[in-house]
Amino acid sequence: MASNAWGLPLLILLVGGGVGLLFYIRFLPFRYLGHAISVLRGTYDDEKDVGEISHFQALTTALSATIGMGNVAGVAVAISIGGPGAVFWMWVSAVIGMSTKFFTGTLAVLYRGKDDKGDVQGGPMYVIMEGLGKRWKPLAIIFSTAGLVGALPVFNVNQLTQALNDIVVKPLGIYTGFQSNLVIGIVLCIITGIVILGGISRISKTASKIVPAMVVLYVIMIFIILGNNIAELPKYFSLIFTDAFSANFYKGDVFLGGVVGGLILLGIRRGAFSNEAGIGTAPMAHGAAKTNEPIREGLVAMLGPAIDTLIICTLTALAILVTGVWQETSDSGVSLTVNAFEAGILSYGKYALLLCIVVFSVSSLFSYSYYGTKCMAFLFGTKYKNLYNYIYLGSIIVGATTSLSMMINLIDTFFAIMAIPTMLSTFILAPKVKEAAITYFNTLKN
Repeated sequence: MASNAWGLPLLILLVGGGVGLLFYIRFLPFRYLGHAISVLRGTYDDEKDVGEISHFQALTTALSATIGMGNVAGVAVAISIGGPGAVFWMWVSAVIGMSTKFFTGTLAVLYRGKDDKGDVQGGPMYVIMEGLGKRWKPLAIIFSTAGLVGALPVFNVNQLTQALNDIVVKPLGIYTGFQSNLVIGIVLCIITGIVILGGISRISKTASKIVPAMVVLYVIMIFIILGNNIAELPKYFSLIFTDAFSANFYKGDVFLGGVVGGLILLGIRRGAFSNEAGIGTAPMAHGAAKTNEPIREGLVAMLGPAIDTLIICTLTALAILVTGVWQETSDSGVSLTVNAFEAGILSYGKYALLLCIVVFSVSSLFSYSYYGTKCMAFLFGTKYKNLYNYIYLGSIIVGATTSLSMMINLIDTFFAIMAIPTMLSTFILAPKVKEAAITYFNTLKN
């Protein structure tokens, strides 16, 4: 089902659409990356502005959803299927995704709406209603309905459970199959419930504290692995480029009549799964930012794919490649990354990785619940949004006790459905973003 959803039409929509947006705005936002960092640091924050959370909290909330198993396990899945060349197409996806996120992040603030309580809200469904009008409501309903499933944490939970089993439970000799997985699921339910029932304020404060620290720790560990295998680094870095256009498609399906087409699709799909550009989840976090300048939030949103895919995913990929584990085992997903850390940092490597995996995964559980409650509130009203949290907590049990392939197919399919209304509304409203960007940047110069 996921392979059908992520076929040629969606590839054209996400990649072709992102490239089109990039040239439409003539790479303008990329010239202001320094200004984006200043905005992120709070230089332009104003407590009087509309919104609930700061620029930094909005980005870390969005990143807490994207920096997770997509970076640790998703990259491993891509390499185990498509080899080193898949990483190149993840990079392409990230650069295109930066353009897409600039537009969707800007629109999330430019066209904020109000829920049935009168509170200001952001996200693709409100962009569609406020920017395109009520006759486009079916598109907003499609996005929100798909979001109810797409926001479920089953993939992250599934891979976190696998990591805990591989690193802790099985070595201790206490693995009992379904029962062990069930216990892990229940513990995750309790931890997640404590945070998500406190709403976006508690979620954003938690994410802004733990995500940056774990990113730093993760990067340091990767550098240790690369340092220990420095002789292999140039070879595999160049292989990423040469393999991207070769016929060495390792375990994948043929697509577009050839293996290179299949490799492109694999890299783009895993890249989108990692940074979620064009899917529509991150704009729901950016729409809550405390700002009256939409372009500022668009610039902050643009930093997401750069941090998530160009930096974190690349480091994960290099660790897997230089240690050689991708050629030595049939493992996929998080188990392959665990093997790389064991090979690269010896005994304590897998435990340091486990710490990062737990924090990344649990923090993503917090953010996705917020996305799901926003979709529920849009469809059925705010009085029912907390009901979603209980469905969400129940899905954690499902994710902990089911197979990886089923989880990937489920989330990939609904991500694909969410992308259609998000990208269509972005294309139609792109002139409004360009107009606002020219005005803002001209004011900034003067």
